[in-house]
Amino acid sequence: MQISWKGQACFQIAASKAKQEQVKIVIDPYEEAIGLRLSPLEADILLITHAHLDHDNKKAVKGDPFVIANPGEYEVKGAFIQGIASFHDETQGKERGMNTMYLLEVEDMKICHLGDLGQKELTPDQLNAIGDVDVLMIPVGGVYTIGAKEASSIVSQIEPKIVIPMHYAIPKLKAKLEGPEGFLKIMGAKEAVPVEKLAIKAKDLEEDGIKIVVLQP
Repeated sequence: MQISWKGQACFQIAASKAKQEQVKIVIDPYEEAIGLRLSPLEADILLITHAHLDHDNKKAVKGDPFVIANPGEYEVKGAFIQGIASFHDETQGKERGMNTMYLLEVEDMKICHLGDLGQKELTPDQLNAIGDVDVLMIPVGGVYTIGAKEASSIVSQIEPKIVIPMHYAIPKLKAKLEGPEGFLKIMGAKEAVPVEKLAIKAKDLEEDGIKIVVLQP
């Protein structure tokens, strides 16, 4: 499996479902109005966490993907996907509405994308729905989502094997978010070197500890 980050909360995942067959998944493509230019994307499956312009540019994705934009359970092209309801703020959605977290099961691995989570902590029901996680994509930039402190607490709740921070300040992004430095410091990963993509197989996952992976947009 290969995971690429396109900035903000947008990821492209390429996973094998059989010999020489792949399923391409895109999550949260954004409008260029946010200041970032989205590279060409193609997908079999498109996941939308919520209907804000920095997460919901369906037109940017080619390939006539199957679109999922709500909580529920889905099985598409060999991938099992579960959407889990959450809040975009600390006031049960009164400020920014709802957000869908996604749990993906592909290549015998579980990938969790938290979208624009605004809750300081996950509820027992949410944690039970998420279960064991191999790769966690978590917002860390604050302002519109959780920040470094809350993100580190939620990592402790989920206890994934790999954590990929997202939704933080990068060059040209118009939204005034915090950078990833605070989160990396709390997680003891200040020296993490950004990489272009994460290539991972189930057999490569470490049994103990949490690895922080910083991706280049």
